[in-house]
Amino acid sequence: MANHKSALKRHRQSLLARARNRAVKTRVRNVIKDVRVALAGGDTAAAETALLTATKVLDKAASKKIIHWKTAARNVSRLSAAVNKAKQA
Repeated sequence: MANHKSALKRHRQSLLARARNRAVKTRVRNVIKDVRVALAGGDTAAAETALLTATKVLDKAASKKIIHWKTAARNVSRLSAAVNKAKQA
């Protein structure tokens, strides 16, 4: 454990950041799952609305450097392709 005052503060801050980052990552996983569940159920309208939400959440997480921006872009791209494929089928 840290002994210096600044190191103790840094540790407190890192615990808060960790909790915040974990919450955002969990939210990201859940919105991705929502799109996939809607696609699996064949509900393209629900999948489209879930995709909009997922895009917003992924972009926000990437802008805050919680996930890498290329990871966010890849997820959005793959989800969009899946939704578009389901709409055309």
